[in-house]
Amino acid sequence: MENRTYSDKELIKKFIPYYKNYKDILAKDLFSAFLTTVCELLLPILLSILTDNASNSSLTFDIIIKLTLLYILTKLVEVAGRYFMQSYGHIMGAHIEKDMRADIFKHFMTMSTAFFNETKIGQLMSRMTTDLFDITEFSHHCPEEFFIGFIKLSISFIVLMTINIQLTLLIYIIIPIMVYAARIKRRAFSKSVKSEKKQIGEINASIEDTLLGIDVVKSFANEELEKKKFKKGNDKFVDIKKVKYYNMASYNLINQLFAGLMYGVLIVVGGYFVIKKSMSPGDLVAFVLYLNTIIATVNRLVEFTDQYQKGITGIERFNEVMNLRSDIFDREDAKELKNVKGSIVFDKVFFKYPDQAEDDPWILDNISFNINVGENIALVGPSGAGKSTITKLIPRFYEVNKGEIRVDGININNLTLESLRNNIGIVQQDVYLFGGTIRENIEYGKENTTDEEIIEASKLAGAYDFIMDFPYGFDTYIGERGVKLSGGQKQRISIARVFLKNPPILILDEATSSLDNTSEAIVQESLEKLTKGRTTLTIAHRLSTIINADSIIVLTEDGIAERGSHHELLDKKGVYYKLYNSNNEDLFG
Repeated sequence: MENRTYSDKELIKKFIPYYKNYKDILAKDLFSAFLTTVCELLLPILLSILTDNASNSSLTFDIIIKLTLLYILTKLVEVAGRYFMQSYGHIMGAHIEKDMRADIFKHFMTMSTAFFNETKIGQLMSRMTTDLFDITEFSHHCPEEFFIGFIKLSISFIVLMTINIQLTLLIYIIIPIMVYAARIKRRAFSKSVKSEKKQIGEINASIEDTLLGIDVVKSFANEELEKKKFKKGNDKFVDIKKVKYYNMASYNLINQLFAGLMYGVLIVVGGYFVIKKSMSPGDLVAFVLYLNTIIATVNRLVEFTDQYQKGITGIERFNEVMNLRSDIFDREDAKELKNVKGSIVFDKVFFKYPDQAEDDPWILDNISFNINVGENIALVGPSGAGKSTITKLIPRFYEVNKGEIRVDGININNLTLESLRNNIGIVQQDVYLFGGTIRENIEYGKENTTDEEIIEASKLAGAYDFIMDFPYGFDTYIGERGVKLSGGQKQRISIARVFLKNPPILILDEATSSLDNTSEAIVQESLEKLTKGRTTLTIAHRLSTIINADSIIVLTEDGIAERGSHHELLDKKGVYYKLYNSNNEDLFG
């Protein structure tokens, strides 16, 4: 993530455009805030009039009724304004949260495979949930609170100046000192809030990692180890919270001390002016009530610093993500890949992963080979030779460092990612099925598909019979990651969605290596149907998956050692021959 630090002003400037679609609601919200504030500030004046008339023995029922009716009117306006603020104001915040969540999700979709391999998913989820909730509250309350605070302090100042200039100035001189003292603690508070956010993300990532791997945890009886790891992160969270709350308590301490100082000034100086007849009892009542308002306003603004800082931190973290740029993107002159035949050429390709050091050896070192249209090519070789890496480079999950990969004679870097990937079908060893129904997982291969197409794809994949054995058929819920299905069933559903996609280029990445012999035989039959008429690249694990390949490429750490058919390579008695004779069943793990 980006390390640059932004000022509050810069962050707010970046956030303001999100108000654009809701400026009418924002204007009405602030107008409602203005009305409620003015109505609230009329009460001290009404009580001042009532007190002065009572002290002068001139209070009548007529005055009481008029003051009461005026108060009721202002209260009705205030209640109506607060209703709008609390309903439409919050709804505006929810819409802004929705827009920001959509933007960050779209941005995630542009990021490369390397980004997700190097970033904790829990941290990303936190950016889309907790952070955005804080921004929602910020987007509604921030303009309101500062606007209301400005109005209250300004109107109170004007009214009190008309009553007694000296006392008003004494009180208002204390306010900026109070605010300055509070801001000294704000920097430490800001740091603790940011640390809290980061630690929450770490805890989320840790929980997710443990729960997703719960079978491994239990198989090694490592529950206590996971508890210790969780306790360490959880304890650190409490330590961060302690610092945060110490800073928050300092805010309150400063507020209480200065509030006491202002009341002390009012008692001493205000009492003196009443004795000297410079102020009436009603004026003193008004001063007390306005001072209550002033202290409550400053207190509210100080308390809002918590919410304000959460919002600013959320905006900063949102901004960090939005400023990330994928290293894999469409060039300005990128072309659509159309009418694909399916030839593939690797031309002097060099590659190492982004997190590798410059002096690390190449994963692929000057690799060149070609696959003709409709040809079924198998890749074999020891682990670490770069077989899976080759399959990740064709759909541009990673970019080559040097050299070219061409599809139908076109450098894949000059093609749009969407059109390239739309023409490639991938069946992997680790099948990922989404939480939902069998139907939803199969139709993921093609938008706006029909029931007939889904049924046909499932039959071609050898999945139709077992699907219909379920009580709800295609509408059977399969659980998170398809936990209710066996490995063979999950693999056949993944093959069905590739049948539905109907791509001209097919990549089989050890698609049967994790299956038992019975399941493998069924899946292999489905794969043979799938590969017909398609350019296919197969990473081989067992002999049965490669013996009928048109050509076999033997890949070692030194590059391509041999290429030919199964029988041709055996006759050469080279690397393939040795691998075959060392273990002719689990050939090349």
